[in-house]
Amino acid sequence: MEADEAQELQENAEHGANESGLRPVAFTMAVLAVLVAVTTVLGHRTHTEAVLNQNKATDQWNEYQAKRIRSYNTQLTSDLLTVIAPANKDAAAKIAKSYADHQAKWTDDLKDEQEKAAALERRVDQAEARADRYDLAEALLEIGLVITSVTLLTRQRMYWYFGMVFSAGGVVSAIVGLLLR
Repeated sequence: MEADEAQELQENAEHGANESGLRPVAFTMAVLAVLVAVTTVLGHRTHTEAVLNQNKATDQWNEYQAKRIRSYNTQLTSDLLTVIAPANKDAAAKIAKSYADHQAKWTDDLKDEQEKAAALERRVDQAEARADRYDLAEALLEIGLVITSVTLLTRQRMYWYFGMVFSAGGVVSAIVGLLLR
């Protein structure tokens, strides 16, 4: 065996040792890439949920407003009947009772509509809070992935550990997002 061949074998052995030492880094990067993808999907779905719930809340508030207008119109008509002196007192009393019954119905309906709309708005707030956690998790995991990849370029494990710190923060943020309800 010549000296050049021996040196080449030694370099190949050192290169193989370095490559096998970077396998955990490469595996970590693959896991981080999967975690980034999962948190991205969770974030997008949660943002969509928030938008859909916001649309439902808006529709509910529109329903509330329509019933409020009807209630107001009923009250105005009832007030007008009390001012106008009707020729038939019995018919006027019957109509006034009917409007009073309608007004009581509108009052109950308005309360129900308002509660439904407020509940939907709470769901929007909850979904937005979860989406914020997923967005933070995605950003931290991506930062961790990039910093970890620097290890492959520099061959210094310090970057791998530093990337793992960011990634751990991302995982914690994603778990908090999952736990928020």
